[in-house]
Amino acid sequence: MRVRLRNGVLLASLALVLSGCGSFSSGTFQMPDIFDRSDRDENVVERQIPFPAEEYAKLDKHGTAAVQGRLTYRNAEGQTLVGANETVSVAPATRYAAEAAEVALSGRRIEPADPRAREYTHYAETDDNGYFVVRGIPAGVFYVAGSVLLPGGQARSPIIIRQVELGDGQVSDVDLSR
Repeated sequence: MRVRLRNGVLLASLALVLSGCGSFSSGTFQMPDIFDRSDRDENVVERQIPFPAEEYAKLDKHGTAAVQGRLTYRNAEGQTLVGANETVSVAPATRYAAEAAEVALSGRRIEPADPRAREYTHYAETDDNGYFVVRGIPAGVFYVAGSVLLPGGQARSPIIIRQVELGDGQVSDVDLSR
């Protein structure tokens, strides 16, 4: 798991098992944000948007919605790689998160997120086949994000991000593939 931390892996937290998929809620266990990808180097992009505490204070941290899906990546050779035992994050789609997502999607790294933002993010660990379930999400618009460890274990796929809108009690299926 420490290797994953150094490689800028995704977020994770408390375990809840469903069909072999670990589902996590925000709070006690903190890993780097999927958008951070912050291996301390000179190429890390400085955040332009300061943490908007007032915007986050209006958000619920917990709810009755869920996100489920599968994490995969198709490499340059056309082989589909399954995101087995990876962490998927579900973060509120705020302007603060949007900045981080934009930087991550451009292939660059962004400095670490404010720890207060992580309190609103939910996490899941994929099973051996790349499937995940995240429960306890409030209604709203969220980014679902992950990446896949590439063969050889030294590099990761580009970040894969999907935006979803959830209602109370809704379960959304997400194809987290690229």
